[in-house]
Amino acid sequence: MEWNDLLSDGYGRVSEMLERVLKGLAQDDLDWQPRPDCNSIGWLTWHLTRQQDAQIAALMGEEQLWVKEGWHARFNRPPDAGDIGFGHSPEQVAAFKSPDIDTLLSYHRAVLERSKQYFLTLTKTDLDKELDEPWFQPVPTVGVRLISIMDDAMIHAGQAAYVRGLRQGRGWQSY
Repeated sequence: MEWNDLLSDGYGRVSEMLERVLKGLAQDDLDWQPRPDCNSIGWLTWHLTRQQDAQIAALMGEEQLWVKEGWHARFNRPPDAGDIGFGHSPEQVAAFKSPDIDTLLSYHRAVLERSKQYFLTLTKTDLDKELDEPWFQPVPTVGVRLISIMDDAMIHAGQAAYVRGLRQGRGWQSY
């Protein structure tokens, strides 16, 4: 197996988990927060997809699908490329209203497909390229960033599964 196949598989597992976590949920379930200062399943799904879209687009030097393909409109949000949820206050999270499950998953699938296409363009040398981010020490490489993006997405998918378990009283494996 090649390294780009491993990346595609890892990122694909996030998508598989989201499919299970979101299956059969009602709108109230997507927007439910265990407490006012906690994230909802819908917000977590949106955020993990937004961060992947934003970071992969930046690595590619291209526009985010959020704006380029008009996903922001399907989420009833402005075409703000900086709106990825990072730094959202509890009030902003509470105000977030999820679109339907199909829209959440369709956006994620589009971002996943773009990510996989990007992986195919990379060489081993590309993975070692240092990013111009001196505020991080050591300075990250493209390869490190790709693992970081996947790690963040998996963490948030796990959080969404946990919130579903809190809401419905059973583990994510039973969906």
